Amino acid sequence: MQILAVDVGTGTQDVLLFDTTKEPENALKMVMPSPTRMLARAIRDATKAGADLLLTGVTMGGGPCGWAAEDHLRAGHRLFATSDAARTFNDDLDRVEAMGVQVVSDDEATGLSGVRRLTMLDFDYAALCRAFTAFGVELDRVDLLAVAVFDHGAAPPGYSDRLFRFEYLAERIQTGAGLQSFAFERAQIPPTMTRLQAAASTAPADRPLVAMDTAPGAVLGALEDPATRTHPEAILANVGNFHTLAFHLREGAIAGLFEHHTGKLTRQRMEELLGQLASGTISHEELFAEHGHGALVLDPAPGSLDFVAVTGPRRSLLAGSKLTPYLAVPYGDMMMAGCWGLVRACAH
Repeated sequence: MQILAVDVGTGTQDVLLFDTTKEPENALKMVMPSPTRMLARAIRDATKAGADLLLTGVTMGGGPCGWAAEDHLRAGHRLFATSDAARTFNDDLDRVEAMGVQVVSDDEATGLSGVRRLTMLDFDYAALCRAFTAFGVELDRVDLLAVAVFDHGAAPPGYSDRLFRFEYLAERIQTGAGLQSFAFERAQIPPTMTRLQAAASTAPADRPLVAMDTAPGAVLGALEDPATRTHPEAILANVGNFHTLAFHLREGAIAGLFEHHTGKLTRQRMEELLGQLASGTISHEELFAEHGHGALVLDPAPGSLDFVAVTGPRRSLLAGSKLTPYLAVPYGDMMMAGCWGLVRACAH
């Protein structure tokens, strides 16, 4: 069996072609620029050329492409977007239009002339096919597709997207299914998870697909490192480019978690939060007040910091920490943690 696993982050998109006939270390893989960074570059090229823009496609990850769009508008150029594409910037289209984006229907988009057209999507299967074909590898033999994206979810107008996201995390955890509860078959993706829905919609429909949130996926993948799964109690943190998610695991069950914006964290603050997570004293209100997403304690029995494992592209945040964190490297490659989490979720 072959599984194509694609973990879409803010900095990179990490790609793993898992094949059950090969040793995991021999799996083919790529670490390439993220779709939002590629789109940001294309928008900036249009800005330099003085071209008006039309964005079509589906809802995708924002951040860099959103900042580039704002710069394009500040430079005095027009930016049109279909409604699905526009929701990349904000689920509330009134707020998107307040930015200066002109939201148009599909018919109106077709009739526009004199604009540079860019397509928005997180999961570009055609581009992946071209990349693998260049090395003599055809993806038509892939049995299962798996994609991970970070999804705030479509919060109601006026409702905090940070709180909406964290309430979703809490809801999934309270199912009792563990980290695997963040993975869905195509038809099971919650309607409010619009970015997961969009990523699945651009994947070929002729093969089954599993979609998952990136941060739990990376933590699940970190458990593929033998050193992390042998501990009855552990703190596992994924320090991503934009978001940090940490879990307190006890006998395989989730005892607690927190999610924060990586840019708001220092090494000292990270150590404090991990200590509070282990002791069961972490405060949701305190973390939310400092612009984090939130914290949840399910098992308040105090634990220890005897074993802290960390993965993610910003794991150097804990370099030199008094916690002496273990750097999780599933099958020898930290950057593939999210992909290995996807593979494990597919097995589940």
